[in-house]
Amino acid sequence: MMVDSSTPSLLDRYVAATVRHRWLVVALAVLLMLAVTAGARFITVTSDYLVLFRDDNPQLLAFQALENTYTATDRALIAVAPREGSVFTRESLGAVVELTDAAWEAPYSSRFDSLTNYSHSEALGEDDLIVAPLVEDAGALSDADLARVQAIAMDAIEIVGRLVSRDGHAAGVVINFVLPENPDEAVTEITEHLETLLGEARARHPGIGYYMTGDIALNHAFAEATQDDLETLTPIVFLIIVVLTSVFLRSILGTAAIVAVLMFAVNTTMGFAGWMGVVFSPTSSGVPIIVAVIAVADSIHVVTSVMLGLRRGLDKAAAIAEAYRINAYPIFLTSVTTGIGFLSLNSADSPPFHDLGNLVAFGVLCAFAYTMTLLPALLALLPLRAGRSQSGQTAYFDRFADFVVARRTVLLWSATATVVVLATGVPRIELTDNLTQYFDDRYEFRRDSDYVAANLTSLDRLEYSLESGREGGITDPGYLRTVDALAEWFREQPDVTYVQSFPDIMKRLNKNMHGDDPAFHRLPDDGDLAAQYLLLYELSLPFGADLNDRIDIAKSATRLVVSTSSSWSRELRDLDERAQVWMRANAPDFAAEATGLSIMSAHVSQRSIDSMLSGTIAAMVLISFMLVFIFRSIRIGLLSLVPNFIPAILSFGLWGYLVGNVGIASSVVVAIVFGIVVDDTIHFLSDYLKARRAGLPAEEAVRAAFHTVGHALLTTTVVLAAGFMTFATSGFEVSWSLGILVSMTIVLALAADFLLLPTLLIAVDRKRY
Repeated sequence: MMVDSSTPSLLDRYVAATVRHRWLVVALAVLLMLAVTAGARFITVTSDYLVLFRDDNPQLLAFQALENTYTATDRALIAVAPREGSVFTRESLGAVVELTDAAWEAPYSSRFDSLTNYSHSEALGEDDLIVAPLVEDAGALSDADLARVQAIAMDAIEIVGRLVSRDGHAAGVVINFVLPENPDEAVTEITEHLETLLGEARARHPGIGYYMTGDIALNHAFAEATQDDLETLTPIVFLIIVVLTSVFLRSILGTAAIVAVLMFAVNTTMGFAGWMGVVFSPTSSGVPIIVAVIAVADSIHVVTSVMLGLRRGLDKAAAIAEAYRINAYPIFLTSVTTGIGFLSLNSADSPPFHDLGNLVAFGVLCAFAYTMTLLPALLALLPLRAGRSQSGQTAYFDRFADFVVARRTVLLWSATATVVVLATGVPRIELTDNLTQYFDDRYEFRRDSDYVAANLTSLDRLEYSLESGREGGITDPGYLRTVDALAEWFREQPDVTYVQSFPDIMKRLNKNMHGDDPAFHRLPDDGDLAAQYLLLYELSLPFGADLNDRIDIAKSATRLVVSTSSSWSRELRDLDERAQVWMRANAPDFAAEATGLSIMSAHVSQRSIDSMLSGTIAAMVLISFMLVFIFRSIRIGLLSLVPNFIPAILSFGLWGYLVGNVGIASSVVVAIVFGIVVDDTIHFLSDYLKARRAGLPAEEAVRAAFHTVGHALLTTTVVLAAGFMTFATSGFEVSWSLGILVSMTIVLALAADFLLLPTLLIAVDRKRY
């Protein structure tokens, strides 16, 4: 793209000045980097899963309204299960009693429910009611008492499938917490307390297993995954970069210069994040890795060209000047397109993706700035030598270019057939998420959650606040019948495992107040009588076991909780949509979307996919217009889009055949990848067009492009793909699926640039320059 001239260009004069004042440039770069990096001490890692949702997210607002109406839903669920046999033994029930009593001492705890403190009610005469915990002194229970406890528990619809498993093998203890406004330290304190508590319980009862899950455990897993990715993956990426760059460049000093640039770029980016008060989550924890990989891609082109110049006999200053003459414009363009791609993540519905996009875009800017300032100064300072000739590598790409030119027709049709075949895999992809499976089984949260879901109760819940329309209206017979009908409809759905419904309490109280006659296990017909039953029951409940978790203060609304065995977001949305249809037809006053963490997560993935579609399209259109303008040719600009669009189609098609499910990560992959894969196309086309404008035919221009940039493109692709593949070692699903998809797409992009783009250029570009 640069025109030769006997008069030094502005770029030549700039590079010469940078080389001449190299010590000053390095000193200024160091001072700037240190000043900005000082902000890194302000970086924080959040354990709050609500960071995934925007403040104006409608599901989040509904969730907050639910918590304001009833009790907070931050909880820990601990399953207690003997290694063998039933939970209805003296030791097992005693272990549940111990854990229930110890729940009082947990920091920030507000309520606890378990199999043993379940408020069992029964008749005392005809008109009196007795309410007491189901189990108090487990060690004193006789065999008959144990049989009675088991019969009552397994017949109680309110606790079976929640506080005791349907087969009686496991019991549950649920502890509710009221977290402060900044929950991170509280979550750590609670988790450490509960882990200590469970460690002591395991020592006392070696024959009993304890498994902890719930919102608190999920929060802690989020913080743990973020810390793991920041501390573990980042050094792995640096090691990979150093090794691969050394292998491809065959220059330790050249590699050192590249590593210095990427370290400056990463440090500046992370320092900037600290100064800006960015809170890192698992989704945004990959920022330093992505910035490091992209910074390498910029630097490799320059250092490769410098080493080639030295091997041709140029002195160091001339080699540096030539390298920037060749690469400055393409590097600038690729930095712009990559930045646009990442900035488009601001259209995602989940705020952590905004942080990811903005910080990486800033990192791309830093990488470009350091490549244009620090790198030439370092190259001038270091005692670089020409080293061994790379004529073998150059000859390889010359032979490869000959192969592509000679087999262009076969390659074109083969590539087209491959695109068609793999594209058929795209419709096989199901866009769905599973919140629990965000973590792999290296995390105790995932292992315990899987056990609890399989042996006690489902963790995925839909929650509804059902309004009666007036104060005290929840005991109105018509309201109770409608709520009960909705609960029974849910119980008939195939994926529903448990329903917590206020009418179930009223049925039990009606039976109690009629001498425990089973014939009266139904809703009261008289609203005033039902209100009296409820008042008597509430006055009989022990401290901490009130009904404020399921009825509001004004007794105008009740909470309906539905647990489902399906953890996939699509199934959860479908169940809620079917419920909305039922409510609109049978109880229009109740019609409102479900809330709760599970359905919130189910919606945020869908909303992110929908919102990112417009953002990605806008980024693609902008980059496409840029390419047309850059190459000063509508034909070449449009042609350049082919190897940029096709890799994403191929990778998603391949993913559709091999995996099938993609979640929230898929909504950002195209935006991330499109800005990156354009880089190779720009470098290849820049050298191709330079050769064409020098008078070479298309075939020879293709050979010239392979000769000049083939090795650099291969090097950057290997480094980029290897860098992103480190995400595959993450225990967080969004990170590893993102890494694999991006790596696949980058490799396929190189294949498109090496096999498809040259054949298209030869077939289409017959214009004289």
